[in-house]
Amino acid sequence: MPVPRAPRLACAVAGGQTVGVSTEREKGLAAAAAAELVESGMAVGLGTGSTVARLLPVLARRRLALRCVATSPATERAALALGLPVEPFGELARLDIAIDGADQIAPDGWLVKGGGGAHTREKIVAAAAARFVVIADSTKPVPALGPPVPLELLRFGLPATLRRLAPVSLREAPPSPDGGVIADYAGAFDDPAALAARLAATPGVIGHGLFEPALVSDVIIGRPGGAEHRTLRASH
Repeated sequence: MPVPRAPRLACAVAGGQTVGVSTEREKGLAAAAAAELVESGMAVGLGTGSTVARLLPVLARRRLALRCVATSPATERAALALGLPVEPFGELARLDIAIDGADQIAPDGWLVKGGGGAHTREKIVAAAAARFVVIADSTKPVPALGPPVPLELLRFGLPATLRRLAPVSLREAPPSPDGGVIADYAGAFDDPAALAARLAATPGVIGHGLFEPALVSDVIIGRPGGAEHRTLRASH
């Protein structure tokens, strides 16, 4: 099933009273915890989306000496406005850490990403990082991944690509940061690895939003009571 994107209220008990904690606060808790993992002198990959938008000001307030790359023009503009240095990714071959959000997070570490249409760049940045940290609110962990799975498609031969991929729908969204067409695969699946292989092997697919567990170092989930930090693998 698609993961709901609308904010919801979670409940926590403090001082004997029930306190409503929105997913926006949970995003902030996860972002703040991830910002503490960044150290001066690091090369940092900055993801795209609403949770990363909460990371940027926290990171900027720490006033660290950093070299940052951004996965989208929107993130780059926001980071520069806050005083964070952003440079072209062509200047760096490796990143110390990358921090990004996710649309779905499975128990085994598989992710669905790409709600913001920047998943191809996000995957490149995640793969280049010694430590890839995923931050999210408590609506994003799911028992198993499901559709939709974002896609970035080449415009050339698009009708033929869509026919091979069916069921798939074009998204009413701007092109990707590199000009690709954004679409969503809508078919049910129970094997993310098999679907990832099929999507990657389809001519016309530039990138898909399935991220394998081998990419993920840490998952930080904002909860009503604070940030929950889970380590999937050691940094490399």
